[in-house]
Amino acid sequence: MSDPRTTPSIFTRGAVDLSGLSRPSTPPRPASATPPPGTAETHGDRAGGVPGGPGAGGPGAGGPGIPAGPGGVTIIDVTEATFQSEVLERSLTTPVVIDFWAEWCEPCKQLSPVLEKLAVEANGAWVLAKVDVDANPRLAQAFRVQGIPMVFAVAGGQPVDAFTGVLPESQLRQWLDAVLRASGVDVEVPADPRLESADDALMDGDLDAAEQAYRKILAESPADASAEAGLAQVGLLRRIQGADPASVLAAAQARPEDVAAQTLAADVEVLSGQAEAAYRRLVELVRRTSGAERESVRQHLVSLFTIAGPDDPAVVAARRALASALF
Repeated sequence: MSDPRTTPSIFTRGAVDLSGLSRPSTPPRPASATPPPGTAETHGDRAGGVPGGPGAGGPGAGGPGIPAGPGGVTIIDVTEATFQSEVLERSLTTPVVIDFWAEWCEPCKQLSPVLEKLAVEANGAWVLAKVDVDANPRLAQAFRVQGIPMVFAVAGGQPVDAFTGVLPESQLRQWLDAVLRASGVDVEVPADPRLESADDALMDGDLDAAEQAYRKILAESPADASAEAGLAQVGLLRRIQGADPASVLAAAQARPEDVAAQTLAADVEVLSGQAEAAYRRLVELVRRTSGAERESVRQHLVSLFTIAGPDDPAVVAARRALASALF
C-alpha cells in the first residue's frame, strides 16, 4: 500500500486533468419528484448483498446516497453532471473515495461490497462515490482509467492516491487509514475483528487457536505489527509453560554462559514487567557468544522486541546496544 504523504503517484505527474469536469458538459436534468426504481435512495441489495454495490444505482443514478450520521452520507452514485458537487466540492471538507466500476466487471463485484461495508462502518468520515464507467466515459477518461476496478481518493479537491484491482479487506483498511491521515482527518480506526478474535484466544490461553489466527492475519497482511506482536507473545508463553520463575532466574544466575538458561530467564523477566532487564541480559550474552549461539540469542532478543513494538523507548535503547554488541 502506498502512503499518499510520502509516495510519488501518478497525480504528481499530471496524469489526471479535472479541469474539464469542474463544469458539466450538459445542464443537469431536473430531479424527478419520485426517484426512479434502483436509485441510491432505494438502498436495495447490490452485488455482494451489501447496500450500495454495483448495479443498484444504474446508469446515471447520482442520488443523494445512503445516510451516515447526522447530516452526512456514506455512499453516493456520481455522474458527470454531479461530479463537481458530489466529489470535488464535497472533498473540500470530507475525503471522497471514487470506485470506478461496471456491471459486467466481475472483480468489481468482489471489491465494491467491501468498500461499501467500510464506508458504512466509517459513518461519514469519508464518502464512497461510485462511478459507472459505461455511463460516465468522460470521468473514466479524465482519470485515465485503463482497467477496473480502479479506486481513487480525493481530498481538498485533488486526487491523493489510487490503486487498481482487488485488495483484501485488511489492505483496504490500511490504505484508507493512510488516506484519512494524509487528509488531516482525525478518526478512530475501527478494531480489526480478526485481531480481536486472535487476542481473545490468547487471553483464554488457547495458544494453538491464537497462533493460527495470527498467522492467518500475517498471510493476508505480512506487515501487521499487532499480529506479529501477538505471534511473538504466543511463542513466549509456550516457552515459559510449566516453568517456575524463581527457579529459572536462579538457574540463570548459576549458569551465566548457558544460552538456554539465559534466554528463558529473559522470557520470565519480560512477563514480570522487567523488559529492560531482559534486554540487557541478552545484549550482554550476545557480547559473550559467537557463531550459531550468538545468532540464536540475537533472534530471541528480536522476538522480545516484537512483543513491545518498535516505538517502545526500551526497545529503541536496546536495539542501539545490540548493534554495538554485534559490530
